[in-house]
Amino acid sequence: MPSLLLLGAVIAAAIGYAEGGLLARELGAWQTVSWALVLALPLMAGLTAVSMAQQPPSASPVQWAAFAYLGIVSMLLGFFAWYRGLAIGPMAKASQIQLVQPLLSICWAGLLLGETLGWTTIVGGIAVILCAGVAVRVRLNPQPANQNR
Repeated sequence: MPSLLLLGAVIAAAIGYAEGGLLARELGAWQTVSWALVLALPLMAGLTAVSMAQQPPSASPVQWAAFAYLGIVSMLLGFFAWYRGLAIGPMAKASQIQLVQPLLSICWAGLLLGETLGWTTIVGGIAVILCAGVAVRVRLNPQPANQNR
């Protein structure tokens, strides 16, 4: 059952990104993200209230500052930029860039935090980059249909 929920979440996220990219072309990036937040507010507020009732949050001021930074800068402003990129560029090409993001995060963790990168991680990362590159090329340069059938 958890596998089906994960699959459903992946499908819902893919549909959301695609629709958000199309909507950003009409409304604008920041308007699209803002309306998504407004529409999600009732559900998110309810889930937050339930979660806080079960276990009240506790953090130091530095942890709350880090939380605020991640929420405002990394997420909110990052989504403004992301949807702007989807709106102005070929969506198929721009969306493939996101496939490289986890690899970049792993590389930065290795460089900045001293995380160990095993050979499987490196090979997997190279495979992701190659697949994303092939996907972009195939979408942007489709092969002509064989006319001699």
